Amino acid sequence: MKYQKLYFCMVVAIMHICNSEPVFSQIYKAGPADKDLAGYLFAYFKGDAVGEESVHYAISTDGYHYKALNGNMPVLRSDTISSTGGVRDPHMLRGIDGQTFYMVLTDMTASKGWDSNRAMVLLKSTDLVNWKHSIINIQQQYKGQEKLKRVWAPQIIYDPKAGKYMVYWSMKYDNGPDVIYYAYANSDFSSFISEPKVLFTPKDGKSCIDADITNKNGLFYLFYKTEGNGNGIKLAITDSLTSSKWVEQDGYKQQTSDAVEGPGLFKLIGSDKYILMYDVYRKGKFQFCESFDLDKFKAIDNEVTMDFHPRHGSIIPLSRRELLNVTERWGIPEGMGLEFRKNPILDGHYADPDILYSKLTKKYYIYPTSDGFDGWGGTYFKTFSSSDLKNWKDEGVILDLKKDVKWADRNAWAPTIAEKKVNGKVRYYYYFTAAQQIGVGVADQPTGPFKDSGKPLINFKPKGIQGGQEIDPAVFTDPKTGHSYLYWGNGYLAVARLNDDMVSLKDNTVSTLKTDPTFREGTYVFFRKGTYYFMWSEDDTRSENYRVRYGTSNSPLGPIAIKEDNLILQKDPSKGIYGTGHHSVIKIPGKDEWYIVYHRFSYPDGIKMGDAAGFNREVCIDALYFDEKGKILPVKPTL
Repeated sequence: MKYQKLYFCMVVAIMHICNSEPVFSQIYKAGPADKDLAGYLFAYFKGDAVGEESVHYAISTDGYHYKALNGNMPVLRSDTISSTGGVRDPHMLRGIDGQTFYMVLTDMTASKGWDSNRAMVLLKSTDLVNWKHSIINIQQQYKGQEKLKRVWAPQIIYDPKAGKYMVYWSMKYDNGPDVIYYAYANSDFSSFISEPKVLFTPKDGKSCIDADITNKNGLFYLFYKTEGNGNGIKLAITDSLTSSKWVEQDGYKQQTSDAVEGPGLFKLIGSDKYILMYDVYRKGKFQFCESFDLDKFKAIDNEVTMDFHPRHGSIIPLSRRELLNVTERWGIPEGMGLEFRKNPILDGHYADPDILYSKLTKKYYIYPTSDGFDGWGGTYFKTFSSSDLKNWKDEGVILDLKKDVKWADRNAWAPTIAEKKVNGKVRYYYYFTAAQQIGVGVADQPTGPFKDSGKPLINFKPKGIQGGQEIDPAVFTDPKTGHSYLYWGNGYLAVARLNDDMVSLKDNTVSTLKTDPTFREGTYVFFRKGTYYFMWSEDDTRSENYRVRYGTSNSPLGPIAIKEDNLILQKDPSKGIYGTGHHSVIKIPGKDEWYIVYHRFSYPDGIKMGDAAGFNREVCIDALYFDEKGKILPVKPTL
């Protein structure tokens, strides 16, 4: 009866989640969201010989076809991290911060016997290349462990209820069964904060090993290998990891009659499909099975290829930058479609980049639209920092409409930022589009968090304007006067002077500037050698012909002089580059060296996406040059 009650609670939980607001599709954290992921990393060991019990890597761009890194040689040698001379069963997890990686290993060599090990290895990394490690010997660290015979196959999961990382593994004492235990890791992932406790044991009291747990919609799915009563992969489910209330499912989940072990589950990028994989260890191969509901599984043997023979391991998704990071260290496998390209400079789908050099931190920051959501449906903003304009760090969410803004909760677009000293203190003023209105947030650091002013700054049409949208703010501070101006508009170009508080408009200063028929949106203004440059995007962001033009003026308020040969950024079909637009410009401090930061269709498939290319964009940077008369020379977009 208690299991029926638990199952009913689970069903209610699932129904509640499925019928709630669709906020689960957007991940509010640093590091890549699902939309920004580009491939997979497979960590495994090779076999039972001592030389094969090390950590190996393979990569894939589609989740089905894998190639080994480093010539299938170790990327982590066991003799440098283990106490026994061997490590097995690598399990990796991306941390909830999105940027830290954790790995656990069985500290064991089969050459000493299956009951020879008492320890595991804990590792932590921020780049998947360099790992800090520590060894936990259960028998030595805790009392009453004299009859402990083996410690096998540790894994990691974040327990949201406890707010900690849980390590779980199987242990066998004397002649008893193997049972799944757990302990929570400390803050630096170097030890446990408590003694091991039982996490799961089957109702039949038989052995269970190789547990793998996945959190799906608030329920925890535990796949494990049974022994002693039919051998294979079974499933148990709970809504609370440490409650001891597990609903054990009938039947086995493997789709083969061969002996299997080491189940592992991962989700395909951009899909609701899961892959259950397991080690068919007597045949030296893995089998992959597809599922949407984690109940019914279909083998896909003919769709999976590997140029190596793995043993028990795990797979995690990676961003493009993370894939390049491991291949920069261990080389790109032959035949893999990876390139060391200059652009894009940000991982994943982002657009409408506004760039700032902070005099306070001496770093560059990009403030983009979070792209990759249907119909430009993003609801949060991030920022990225760099000291060299090449390597960019994801600083996480700086403003979340759902949480931080009362007057709008949709269409988070096209921000701009100003660094300015107000009342003796340097502060950051962040102007953003939300629900086709413009707001402003304030922070003490360029990475926020930004506090919204509480109301829209622009929610009206300038006098004489009938169409268009109140979007795409651009802020500019005149170096001659120190006055700051806000520009905005889609289909028209409006400007107003900001008050000294930077969060309100000076009375009676709203006006529109005359442009030409090429003006659409995405205004940007900068000053160089006595000239004010006005830049804008032409056409529609869904169009492959989205591009950048400019004009000049002797004043931040115009009039704008526009020449015919003013097109400075456009598509390059020979390179597969399309939809180049909505940009900003940055000057290197102390130099007459300039760069343009812009978005384009995602490469190389954006051109095939139709209108969806307009909200699946990526951020790029290229040099911006001027001739001796100050004319901007056409930019050559690069891959």
